[in-house]
Amino acid sequence: MVRIISFIVGLGFVGVLLLGLFGSVNSLITDPAKPTVTEEFLRPHKEVAFASDGPMGKFDRAQLQRGLQVYKEVCSACHSLGRVAFRDLTKLGYSEAQVKKFAADWGAKQQVLDPKTGDRTERDNVPADKFPTVYYPGQGVPPDLSLITKARHGGAAYIYSLLTGYSEQPPALLKHFPDAKTPDGLYYNPYFANLNIAMPAPLADGSVTYADGTKNTLDQMSKDVAAFLVWTAEPELEQRHSTGFAVLGFLLIGTLPAYGSYRTVWRNVKH
Repeated sequence: MVRIISFIVGLGFVGVLLLGLFGSVNSLITDPAKPTVTEEFLRPHKEVAFASDGPMGKFDRAQLQRGLQVYKEVCSACHSLGRVAFRDLTKLGYSEAQVKKFAADWGAKQQVLDPKTGDRTERDNVPADKFPTVYYPGQGVPPDLSLITKARHGGAAYIYSLLTGYSEQPPALLKHFPDAKTPDGLYYNPYFANLNIAMPAPLADGSVTYADGTKNTLDQMSKDVAAFLVWTAEPELEQRHSTGFAVLGFLLIGTLPAYGSYRTVWRNVKH
């Protein structure tokens, strides 16, 4: 009797599960979920090539210097590079004297806390200092850009797409999603996660006058600063690539004597 009751209860339980599964599948077929505004209008990042791409990629030093100029003149007003020291700029081709002057002339100073009084003072930057942190008291701190290309899917291509992607909301969006109108104080960008971003378009044609005379288009400046941010996130990229090829070569060459040793040691053993 107990077995019969248990069988009936189990059968009923399975029946309820099947009924629920049938209802779920039926509702998906007859009344599928409507796509959200993000699913409809969020775009994947643009396809753009950088010199550092691929296993044999190398940095274009001239491009990195232009990207640093864009960061200094535009991005540094809001975004920090807290993991980069001024002395690291020697890797971009600057001399120690140039880096020293660059650090001393930087707009923001280093904050110094007096441990005895608790007072804060300022001093000039030196090459050993990290780029000063940008603070907005009461408004939060904008994202630090040191590792941004590692923290966002698409890396440099995402940064490039975001900077060149500002536009007006398409009529089709407002037609199908009238409640999704960009709020005041935000800006429409189809490459940003929720389509509306608080940062106004930071770059436009002519925003920066390049020291080397390169044409200062929006496309060029966006690509240059994106390449620079790849370097801030992976300054050892070239060394890592070189080391990787050296290790692969060692393993390939080492395979031959290893196989010869195997044949010698086990030659009298039947396999």
